[in-house]
Amino acid sequence: MWFTRISVKYPVFTIMMMFCLMVLGLASWQRMGVEEFPDVDFPFVVVYTTYPGASPETVESEITKKLEDQINTISGLKQVISQSSEGLSMITAEFNLDIPPTTAAQDVRDKIASVTAEFRDEIQEPVVERYDPTANAIMSIVFKSDNMDLKALSSYLDQRIVPQLRTVPGVGTVNLLGDAQRQIRIQVEPEKLRAFGIGVDSVINTLKAENIEVPGGTLKSGNSELVIEINSKVLHPLAFGDLIVANKNGAPIFLKQIAQIEDSQAELETGAFLDGKAAVAIDILRSSDANVIEVVDQTYKTLESIKTQLPSGTSLEVVVDASKSIRGTISDVARTIIEGAVLAVLIVLLFLGSFRSTMITGLTLPIALLGTLTFIWAFGFTINMMTLLALSLSIGLLIDDAIVVRENIVRHADMGKDHVTAALEGTQEIGLAVLATTLTIVAVFLPVAFMGGIIGRFFYQFGVTVSTAVLISMFVSFTLDPMLSAHWAEKQKDPNKRPGAVKRFFMWISHHLDNLSQVYEKLLKLALRFRLLTLLIAFASLVGAFGLSKLIGTEFVPVPDKGEIRIKFETPVDASLEYSQAKLQQVDAIIRQHPDVRATYGVINGVTDRGKNHVSLRVSVTPRTEREKTLTDLNNEFRHRLQSVAGIMVTSVASADETVSGGQKPIMISIKGPELSELQKISDRFMQEMTKIEGIVDLESSLKAPKPTLNIQVNRVLASDLGLSVNQIANVVRPLIAGDDVTTWQDEQGETYDVNLRLTEDQRTLPGDLQNMYITSNKTDAAGQPILIPLSSVANFEEKLGASQINRRDLAREVLVEANTAGRPAGDIGSDIEKLQASFELPPGYSFDTQGSNADMAESAGYALTAITLSIVFIYIVLGSQFNSFIHPAAIMASLPLSLVGVFLALFLFNSTMNLFSIIGIIMLMGLVTKNAILLIDFIKKAMDRGEERYAAIIAAGKTRLRPILMTTSAMVMGMVPLALGLGEGGEQSAPMAHAVIGGVITSTLLTLVVVPVIFTYLDDLKNFMLRHLRKIMS
Repeated sequence: MWFTRISVKYPVFTIMMMFCLMVLGLASWQRMGVEEFPDVDFPFVVVYTTYPGASPETVESEITKKLEDQINTISGLKQVISQSSEGLSMITAEFNLDIPPTTAAQDVRDKIASVTAEFRDEIQEPVVERYDPTANAIMSIVFKSDNMDLKALSSYLDQRIVPQLRTVPGVGTVNLLGDAQRQIRIQVEPEKLRAFGIGVDSVINTLKAENIEVPGGTLKSGNSELVIEINSKVLHPLAFGDLIVANKNGAPIFLKQIAQIEDSQAELETGAFLDGKAAVAIDILRSSDANVIEVVDQTYKTLESIKTQLPSGTSLEVVVDASKSIRGTISDVARTIIEGAVLAVLIVLLFLGSFRSTMITGLTLPIALLGTLTFIWAFGFTINMMTLLALSLSIGLLIDDAIVVRENIVRHADMGKDHVTAALEGTQEIGLAVLATTLTIVAVFLPVAFMGGIIGRFFYQFGVTVSTAVLISMFVSFTLDPMLSAHWAEKQKDPNKRPGAVKRFFMWISHHLDNLSQVYEKLLKLALRFRLLTLLIAFASLVGAFGLSKLIGTEFVPVPDKGEIRIKFETPVDASLEYSQAKLQQVDAIIRQHPDVRATYGVINGVTDRGKNHVSLRVSVTPRTEREKTLTDLNNEFRHRLQSVAGIMVTSVASADETVSGGQKPIMISIKGPELSELQKISDRFMQEMTKIEGIVDLESSLKAPKPTLNIQVNRVLASDLGLSVNQIANVVRPLIAGDDVTTWQDEQGETYDVNLRLTEDQRTLPGDLQNMYITSNKTDAAGQPILIPLSSVANFEEKLGASQINRRDLAREVLVEANTAGRPAGDIGSDIEKLQASFELPPGYSFDTQGSNADMAESAGYALTAITLSIVFIYIVLGSQFNSFIHPAAIMASLPLSLVGVFLALFLFNSTMNLFSIIGIIMLMGLVTKNAILLIDFIKKAMDRGEERYAAIIAAGKTRLRPILMTTSAMVMGMVPLALGLGEGGEQSAPMAHAVIGGVITSTLLTLVVVPVIFTYLDDLKNFMLRHLRKIMS
């Protein structure tokens, strides 16, 4: 090969080239971003529309249905999911992955614009935003203060700290939890209003009109100007009491005569608890395209400057840091790469028995790895699980080419050739075979890189990285190896010198390898003698392996153990925040009694779980290496302990890691149909059957308990007779019951606080309080004063139960039944659920639809199958081209199914599952397995071309290639061992990939060495038979 000749001729140039690759690699390493998984941009768009006080049914008919119909016409839409709850419509539109999220969001805005114009005035403008299903707080910071009360601390954080955190690059939203801001409360007393004959609307109007600051223009006098300002701002909170609300009989009525004015705090809406104690916390979410580690690092810098500003007695503590687990996982995989490389080099040393040969082949590893980093950076990739796994899997591959080339050069040198000739001829002889093996690996991995769906997005970087790494390693093997072999020759051995202990050890290994090759020769002769029997044994083992595959569980992605558990539970639908807080403290106390629990952080009504009855508790447990129990054991224990708490429903106890699932439960079944009552019956029946399936835990339905509702129906005729409108009534009822921020108050520092108007607490507890409420009419009495009308005289009150939430999917109502899994893979549970669905009777118009990780798994399996098929076709094309034959590649392809024997055996023995990672391991194997077969068949073909008899050619090739094949296999296995052990944090995810590869490589090597030559003889006979018949026909 021309570049081999150049590299041998110009050694300094070759060294400089390698040096250049390494320097560029190191420079790229410095500049690359780090993340857990490749940043997959999910094209989800969410539309939030608020309709204050509307029931879920009203929200569904007035907003959700209308918007859904419009969104459904957009091209590239995958599905539309919606939730209509009290006062809020939330529609999630999921688009195909090839549509950019920004385009999708703009399309949605354009489509809904025509409908929103026709909405009622009370319905607020819909908010359209891009949505990331994996959005969770990347940092949670808890603040404590000895000197400030809750009100002062909340206001301080809101005014001083939150704005600083919002300016950190990459920060999306900053949420305060457990805060109660300072608020001026004006609590109206209805009896006093009635006594003075004043309506609430006049109080609201007074507050809005009197507390103002208006510019009055300027006075000009000669060359000077004087600015006029009408300033009637209230200077002190209690001074609101001096505002005049009305005049009765010439006497002013002040606000303090009809209401209590307090400089107080807002009612708590959210709660945060650290280790069972109430706290004020800040949750930080990143913007969708920001890098977690970079955002966290920047936030820590900002927190350092914040610490210096905090008043004395106030401290902050970071309780959640999402970057920790990412850094841990990445550093663990990086460590396995180094360990694998060391083990692989050690294997080479044992096989070659020479430090010089080991150095020459071992140098390929750092150069190829660093060279690959340059290209990874150039392609715009990051350092993540996928690129690092690709590199750790490539270790065996990278050293392979170098081993094969070096081993062949040494063989030529042993024939008595000089070093330069041995280097050139040895490389020349094996060059085409090495090129073919490298191209088969590229042929296997490029289809992986271009798979469809989410799996394709995840593995794009993986496939490209492996392909790049093997191409670089081939280049290094064809340039650096021959050059070093030619110019850094082995010393001439002194026959009289007694070898040292190390040399004797190497000679002992070499002797055993020679004995092994004699054993192999006998085995090969036996196989060639009993060809049919050999094939039958191979076929039987394959059938056995497929039988074994039925015992292996399936799941989408294994759950990593990162020492974090999230417990979610709900209190009754109508529960207050205080009730939820009491229950959280009860749960927290029970959980913290467990010896493995380190810390807990609880949130009520958080960003991801809206509602005062939704509680989430994050539990940090001791690291995996320091405890005996697995995460599943702990989850089950926590579930068991929480059964003793009354008044809560535990909805989830699972690993807090949500990288791939997006925080959703693995089992999700959608039941679609028109009637809510019927859906309720079906889901109840279905869930009852589901509880019988082994491994299902935390079963819940999206149909929550109905919420008690008080319906006020205004008699329009009566109301208009008495000078009232529906709008007027609503404008009075809303502020008094819900509380309305009618104006603001500014303190000396220029900070503004809300002024909230509401009925006193004891006046808004029962329906009777509402009936006795008086509203100012437009009509006046004889004295010219407005008439006050009680609400009960113009409206009917009816208490009923209304749906608390209505879910829809693809324009039909649905109930989503969700569950976690325990002690059994999700795929196996999924197949049991499918059987249940098949036997389950549904009324006409109702249907099942599988969602969640089982749906992802089915989609991914389809894409993986396409990738494998393409890979096989590409391998055949490469091999056919190399061997110049249509038939002989089939002998090599026959080794592909044989590798599955080891895969299934290894997965079964290691108790692994068939998942996304083990499937990638199988695809990886296809490249590796063909590699050994190519080297064997290539030698047989060359010997036969030289005129050797077939049987002799097979035996000679087998003996010659045994050592390099065993060496590359051992190097590959050793390179994978650290990954297979899965010792690091989150190692469970990538371990199945290594299990599959190790099992497959070992069995396929054993079978390749024996079965492939036998298949080759059959195919060669077939070829000769066809040629003879062709000649007869042609003659």
